[in-house]
Amino acid sequence: MTVNYNELTQQILDLDQQVRFAGVANTKGELVAGGQKDGIKEILTGDDVKMSIHYALQKRDLYTNLAYKIGHEKSSITEFDIVTLISIPINPQELFLISTEPRANYLKIIDSVYSKLDSLNNSGE
Repeated sequence: MTVNYNELTQQILDLDQQVRFAGVANTKGELVAGGQKDGIKEILTGDDVKMSIHYALQKRDLYTNLAYKIGHEKSSITEFDIVTLISIPINPQELFLISTEPRANYLKIIDSVYSKLDSLNNSGE
């Protein structure tokens, strides 16, 4: 199955005006799809983006060590003063990353990502 992550990330960017960024990163810390919403002032650039991806992957790996006790991570939400970061494991090799304005309805956004991933997985694409 091949998933068009660029299309998926664009759907999440279009979902809510408070979504600033949507992307998919691999285990090497590379952004393989997505990006910043047009017209939004970037908060992180260059190496700061890479560092943010690295920290999200590192956090996922830490919780993977506890999965035998608490189950697998479904999502992670970290609220900062000026942005909220959301990560959703897609599979062991890929992580869906989203940033929003503070206090966005992140549960709606997460549910939408789950729904879109489920429909892609069930469609046999």
